[in-house]
Formats: sequence, structure tokens, C-alpha cells
Amino acid sequence: MGNDNVLEGDVVIVGGGVAGLELATTLGRRSRRGRGVGKVLLVDADSAHVWKPMLHTIAAGTRDLAQHQTPYLAQARDAGFTYVPGGLAGLDRERQEITVAPLEGPSGQVLLPARRVRYRALVLAIGSQANDFGVPGAQAHGMRIDSRRDADTFARTLRERMLQCLADGSDLPIAIIGGGATGVELAAELVKLRDIAASYGSEALRSRISLTLVESGTRLLAAFPEDVGHATRGKLESLGIQVMTGQRAVAIERDGIALKDGGWVRATLKVWAAGVKAPAVLNGLDDLETNAASQLIVGRSLQTTRDARIFAVGDCSSLSLNGHKPLPPTAQVAHQQAAHLAKHLPAFLARAHAIPPFAYHDFGALVSLAEYDAFGSLGRTGLLKGLTLRGRLARYSHEMLYRGHQARLHGPVKGTLLWCIDALNAKVRAPARMD
Repeated sequence: MGNDNVLEGDVVIVGGGVAGLELATTLGRRSRRGRGVGKVLLVDADSAHVWKPMLHTIAAGTRDLAQHQTPYLAQARDAGFTYVPGGLAGLDRERQEITVAPLEGPSGQVLLPARRVRYRALVLAIGSQANDFGVPGAQAHGMRIDSRRDADTFARTLRERMLQCLADGSDLPIAIIGGGATGVELAAELVKLRDIAASYGSEALRSRISLTLVESGTRLLAAFPEDVGHATRGKLESLGIQVMTGQRAVAIERDGIALKDGGWVRATLKVWAAGVKAPAVLNGLDDLETNAASQLIVGRSLQTTRDARIFAVGDCSSLSLNGHKPLPPTAQVAHQQAAHLAKHLPAFLARAHAIPPFAYHDFGALVSLAEYDAFGSLGRTGLLKGLTLRGRLARYSHEMLYRGHQARLHGPVKGTLLWCIDALNAKVRAPARMD
């Protein structure tokens, strides 16, 4: 590649998820006001951002993708950073450059060639994906909702299968592998979709669509207090979902899932929502240190262990504090890490001081079972630490996480307007996509 293909930025952020986009937005606005780090570039293979904890609602079709996505080009214009389309393909630490893969169109045509991007500081924030642990057939027959595109693909496939059910009278068994927050929330959202479809006059779908949730552990929501896991299971079963715990999937086949104990779960649609790993591109990325889940090992400053100019935040990083197990791959952790770097990167690049240690504040976790129920644990920070929430308060708290993210991206005024628009749309638009 010639020099014409080299772009330059002071801070180059790879990945436009919660951490990456919030960091690019904050630094871009500060640079525009002359108080920042210089030129900020955001690199991402997709064209728009969706808050990852919302992907299960996009997959079920109970939220409209177009209404809840943030195009990177529009956000770059509003916030003062530069968007570079393409995925991470390589890293040259000595030259302080990354390689951005060619951008291809739907039919495989090359829209943009490979490019090199030079940085003064590099922040890797490329997120995570479900980990199928090499289970046979998981790639060929299992679907995922790791990204905006995955969720939209699943939603389209689901609607097609539902139409087939109505047309030929067939059944539609759906199985979800993984009883963490993603699997549990998706299961409840699919019940909501089934109820909405029945209210449109498709009452037969209530009996034709069946849902099974398969979890290898002894209970659901292992990261939550035990009482939350038990209460969640009870609610899901009351909604007609078959919950199977202590059952490990050993093969995914065209018509179902084979279990370790010899059992079989019949399923036309299979969703893999278990495990977490970082994208494989991080393995061996110019000798940066990774763990078994391909996550980059970082220290308290969020710098990678082998290069002080390269940072990793969010799900693609692994940080252990005070000898404890690594921080969980959650939007809460990603947001706090992005805020930490946004505060300290300008001085780091100006050589004023090093990045101080990151301190994580555990505000707990929330899980929403569509409109049927919600649960939350307030974690280890605050006056009410350890308290368990349920019902409307937990559901409102879950909603406020998303509204806070919108406010950070768009500002409090526009964020509030978007909330009002969503409320109006809920009154005047169909409650689910059935097109």
C-alpha cells in the first residue's frame, strides 16, 4: 500500500460499541472545543451502533432497528470525530499503525481498499461474541445475536418462519442455549412477540411456537444472586418456556440440539447465547497478551501489558482488580472504562502524567423479562448495596440505563427528545415488526 492509503489520528478507537462510541463522542466534542487530544478516529466494520443490551429486542422484532440505531457518520459529524469504515485486520506496533480490512458490499464487491491508520494512542474496543466452545454444528446451524446485523438477520428469519407456520400449519420450536442475561431476556421477548402475533388474529401461533432454554449450569443467571435466578426461572416457566438446567449442548444439528446426557431438544431455530469471547483477530495481534477467551490483558491503567500506547476497554479486555476474578463483560464496565480514558488521555498524550489506576464501581445488574417482570441486584456500591429489586422499579431502572447511554451520545436535550419520541411511537406504531 502506498502512502495515499495512510490515515492519521491522535487517538484511534477501534470498535463503536458502548465503550468505543462513548469515548469517541466525548473526546471529539472536547477536541472541537480546543480542549481535547487532537484528531479522533473511530474504526468500525458496521455503519451504525445499537446499544448491545437491546439486541434481544431487535432480534425479537419488538423494537424497531431503524429507530434505535445511531449511524456512525451522523454521530461523527455531530460529535467532531472521524469515522473510518472497516474492520481491524492487523497491527504494527513499531510503526504505530493498524491495518483496516477492505470494506465489501453485499455481493462481495470491494467498496474501499485496505488502509493503514497511524495513531499516537490506540484504543481497542471491539467487543465480544458468544463462545460456542467448538461445539459441532454451532457455526452451521446456530444463530447469534452478537451484533446489530445478527439481530436483524434473526428477526427476518423468525418472521419468515412464523409466516410458514401460519401457511402450512407446522410447528416452530425455538431453542436458546445459554441461561445468562441474553438468553433469559431473549426468551421472554419471544413470548411477548408470540402474544402480540396472537392478538393480531394469529391465535394458532400460541400453541405452534414453543420455547426451550438450555443452560449447562445448575441455575439461570449465575452472575446474579441465587434468589434472582430462581425467581426468573419461575417466571419464565409460568410463561410457558421449558427451562432445562444442568444440560450441556454437545452438538447442534439441523433439527435440534443433542445434549450430553443423551437427550434431544427439537428445534427449528437455535440461538447460541452462551459464553463470551473476544474476536479472534486479537489472537497474536503483534504479540499483545491475550487470555484463553482472546481478550487482551490490561493493567489498572487500561494499557495492554506489552505496549503502553495501546489500551483495551470493554468486553475485549480482561482486567483483574486486587486479585479478584476479571471484571464482567457488561455495558456498565465498558461505560466506566470509557469515562476513565476520556478523562485522562489528553494529559497522557501531552506527557503531563501517566494514566492513573482505574477504579470500578459495581452498581449491580438488571435483567428485564419483557413486560412480564424485571429483577435487579444493586451490587456493592451505594447505600442500598446488596438490595434486590423486582417489578416496575427494576424495569424502570433497566430502561434508565439505556436512556443514560443515549444522553451521553446525544446530550441531555436530544436524549430526552428521543425518549419522548419513543414514548409516542409506542402509542401510535405496531408493538412488533410483522412485515
